[in-house]
Amino acid sequence: MTESRGSESGGREFARVETALLEQLSNGTYHPGGLLRPQRELADEFGVSRDTVQRVLRQLAKQGWIEARQGSGSRVLKVPVGPSVEGRSTRPGRASLRPLIDAAFEQPTVSLDVFSLTSETFYSHLNVQIGRINEREIAPDRLTIRLMLPSEDQTLAYPRAVAADDLRIWERWRDMARRHCNQSRALIGDLRAKGKVDATLTIRRVPLTPQFKLYVLNDTEMLHGPYEVIRRTIALEDDARTEIEALDVLGLGSPLSYHRREDEADSHDTTFFAGQQGWFESCWEMLGVEEDGA
Repeated sequence: MTESRGSESGGREFARVETALLEQLSNGTYHPGGLLRPQRELADEFGVSRDTVQRVLRQLAKQGWIEARQGSGSRVLKVPVGPSVEGRSTRPGRASLRPLIDAAFEQPTVSLDVFSLTSETFYSHLNVQIGRINEREIAPDRLTIRLMLPSEDQTLAYPRAVAADDLRIWERWRDMARRHCNQSRALIGDLRAKGKVDATLTIRRVPLTPQFKLYVLNDTEMLHGPYEVIRRTIALEDDARTEIEALDVLGLGSPLSYHRREDEADSHDTTFFAGQQGWFESCWEMLGVEEDGA
């Protein structure tokens, strides 16, 4: 894989990994005092070289987010807090999910429609928001979530091994998606058990390979981002010595474009919003199969 090379803090891949790690610090994936994943695992997660990861970590250390120590990994010193100007922007364009989902959960009635490959990012954000509810920082009355994921009944265009008869990369994706779904169910179940919120989570599977991730928040705001397909080697989690050539996608750190439903029915942004929302509804109703236990 060829990466953009630039200065110490430059390059397309550098910017993508830096954005993704800052997002993970912000959304609760990592906490102050905790350790980032090892450099080899971060390189595999983002589909970049260890050199790129090392340059990003040096930059984050300079900014005061982490502390890197030889032999002991990178320890988190602090995490971004509060809404970002980018995420709160009133104009369409590139945006971050965290400040928008923060604002959505501050409403009495919360609705989320999500379409993604694994629901990993969705789960991390849901975990943060339920933490806010448990800490009584926010108090929505009702929470309705619809999560649409690829079917497990057939292999996907990606992620998959380059060798068509090798199913191990597909099985890795399947296990990851199942894990995040189960974790999300557990969060919602615990929320209902405590009687804090009238919460529902419905998961449906569709026979599609996602070309993009989609978040619709409270029927008024939308984030949309394409998956970029790459070829890379992936180490199996149960045997790091086994590496497989695979077609994978760049999800974490990929750009998300912000769209909103505007008063002008024929505006470009409203038209895009309506089109994507209509696509989600049609797939949900016509192709979706409800997952047991959802």
